[in-house]
Amino acid sequence: MALFYLLAVLAAFVDRLTKLLAIRFLRDGEPGIVIIPDWFKLTYTENLGIAFGVQFLPPLGVLFLTILISVGVILYVRRSKNRSPLFMTAFALILGGGVGNMIDRIMLGHVVDFIYFDLYHGMFLGLQLDLWPIFNVADSCITIGACLLMLFHDRIFDEQNA
Repeated sequence: MALFYLLAVLAAFVDRLTKLLAIRFLRDGEPGIVIIPDWFKLTYTENLGIAFGVQFLPPLGVLFLTILISVGVILYVRRSKNRSPLFMTAFALILGGGVGNMIDRIMLGHVVDFIYFDLYHGMFLGLQLDLWPIFNVADSCITIGACLLMLFHDRIFDEQNA
């Protein structure tokens, strides 16, 4: 369990550190930092919603939902007999990412996003379309954890580890 908590704290710490850097160097009117022209840049934005900026609840509701999910992950991992590295890593990344974004919601009232891959930005069927939203390290941790659960489902949840 120590590895689970250590990885979750590390994920939340790296997320917070990178967001503080984004606030310091990208927030105040800066156009962003281009890493790869026409494809990848660092740019500051504030997100009141959840994944892909979807706002289906007011900010306080999203905060409450994040707390419930985080507590649910902790309880699930603690009650499970599964201690495989994949199981622990996947859920630690999900928890760490959730806590990272939760810290923003509590301290700032929104989530700081700053990583932007411009995979497609233009018109589609008369509508403005941005193929990929601006995101942060916490979002990446949650996504990687969820992908681990999907890709290695059979190995993570096999009968011996359940």
